[in-house]
Amino acid sequence: MKIEILNCNNIEQGTFEIRENVLNIKYAINGAGKSTLAKAIAFSVMDRLGNKKQLSELTPFKYQGNAERAPQVKGIEGISSIRIFDEDYVNDFVFQPDELLKGSFDIFIRGEDYEKGIQIIDKLVNEIKKLLAEDKDIEGLIRDLTELSNGFGKPTQKGIHGSSPLSKALKGGNKVANIPVGLEDYKDFIQGAENFKWIKWQMDGKAFIDISERCPYCVGDISEKKGRIRRISEEYDAKSVENLNKMVEVFQRLNQYFSESTRKKIDEFVENTSGYTEDQTNFLRDIRDQIDRLRGKFSKAQSIGFHSLKDVDKVVEELKSYCIDLGLFNHLQSENTESKAKVVNDSIDRIQEKAGELQGNINKQKILIEKLVKENSTEINNFLRNAGYSYSVDIKPDGNGEYRLKLTHNDIDGEVSNVRTHLSYGERNAFALVLFMYDVLKKNPDLIVLDDPISSFDKNKKYAIVDMLFRKGGSLRGKTVLLLTHDFEPIVDMVKHHSDRFEGLFGSFLENTHGSLAEKGIVKADICSFIDISNENIRDAATPLLSKLVYLRRLFEVTNEKGLDYHIISNLFHKREKPKIPGEDGMMDMMNRDQID
Repeated sequence: MKIEILNCNNIEQGTFEIRENVLNIKYAINGAGKSTLAKAIAFSVMDRLGNKKQLSELTPFKYQGNAERAPQVKGIEGISSIRIFDEDYVNDFVFQPDELLKGSFDIFIRGEDYEKGIQIIDKLVNEIKKLLAEDKDIEGLIRDLTELSNGFGKPTQKGIHGSSPLSKALKGGNKVANIPVGLEDYKDFIQGAENFKWIKWQMDGKAFIDISERCPYCVGDISEKKGRIRRISEEYDAKSVENLNKMVEVFQRLNQYFSESTRKKIDEFVENTSGYTEDQTNFLRDIRDQIDRLRGKFSKAQSIGFHSLKDVDKVVEELKSYCIDLGLFNHLQSENTESKAKVVNDSIDRIQEKAGELQGNINKQKILIEKLVKENSTEINNFLRNAGYSYSVDIKPDGNGEYRLKLTHNDIDGEVSNVRTHLSYGERNAFALVLFMYDVLKKNPDLIVLDDPISSFDKNKKYAIVDMLFRKGGSLRGKTVLLLTHDFEPIVDMVKHHSDRFEGLFGSFLENTHGSLAEKGIVKADICSFIDISNENIRDAATPLLSKLVYLRRLFEVTNEKGLDYHIISNLFHKREKPKIPGEDGMMDMMNRDQID
């Protein structure tokens, strides 16, 4: 791809090439516009695909407001997806609170083979999940059971939690059904559909009744009624009445699922004129226990599949635990409950007929996951070891059917929490680069951009990272990659010394001259050592004599050949009339006058 960039920050005009399916490594000094180049390509692609205007953010100050000099990028029309490794990627995707890399389950585990295995297993258990999903009564039953259970509040060793909606609603009896003496005239309001709103209105208006002897609403005489008005707020609390309404409604909806004796007893409780006795409280706790167990049975049946069966030794035995034995639910023995339990039990019976096939496919899926976990974690850990980092990673199940990439330190047990704060800058970047590689391998964008990713590392770590990113199978090798760097070492390593290991690599030098960006290709012959350059300049007849002497003296220093030749040149540069040489007692004459003459 021949790309032209116009009017982007410090680049007024520039052309460069990105070759497809190879690593394009571009060397440039700081300030040449490497990051601008990366952003310009990314913004241009995103603007075209998402109808955004991000490219305009790169308008040079001197062209602000000049539509004719708006930023442009030409030649990237074939790019429809792009992924960039930069500081934004590290901040947004890496070192999440609960995993090293956002979406690590999708990146490392969930692939075509994984999805096929899940689909086969889901097909074997799909009947029960479909029946439960389509039965709106069961869906409503689970919802009501959940709401009623929540009404009991947090579990307690004794009684009902004092702050629970049920306790607050009925601790003094049902004063909605049993209106206190003297407040009968308010019956229509107290027992109205929105009684709790009326009670709140009453309480909010209470502050105004002492202003005068007249009603703050109708200005009628209330001098003899103030005591009764105040009793409303003394006897009722808007939130408690609202909770009572909800609990009564839920009990009424669930009446069809309660046994006859339990239903009658609940009706008595709801109409109770006072609080509950200890025996009545225990009775309600027993109902809650059975509600929670039945709800758990239905929910368990809804979620049957690989993740709920993968940790059992024998699927056929585990399936028995999905059946609902209503003989163990004396408070919930009704025809309606029995009909819903029958849906689950009949479906489980049919699944048990396929238990062997189900067991086999679950085992295959477990083997696949173990293989993926081992392969991916081993690759990353090999890199960490080669680069000299005392960390390891592991891909662990999170308890919700997915897997998370976790970090551990080799010298301690347990996971490293708050990874972002524990790792050094270099460690964070090294981890982030490798995780970025797995991310883009999964998403497979048209163009991968690495914006100065390895300049901060020492030589050994640089090579370990480059080796991980580009040399091996399952790496960025063969992808269209743009690597921008101000560090010449990667150029030397990949273009000069190890060109055989980085096939198809395209190296180049970017030079920005007064806003004009030019590209020059770099091949193996262009890269020379200082010794080669010195020898060439010394032999070149066109090199001035003084320059030849400078190169020769520097060559002696680099090769550690500081003999008489070196000292003669050094004395010439210091313009010494008498040549001197370092001795044990300081500088000493190198030659006498006769030797000099």
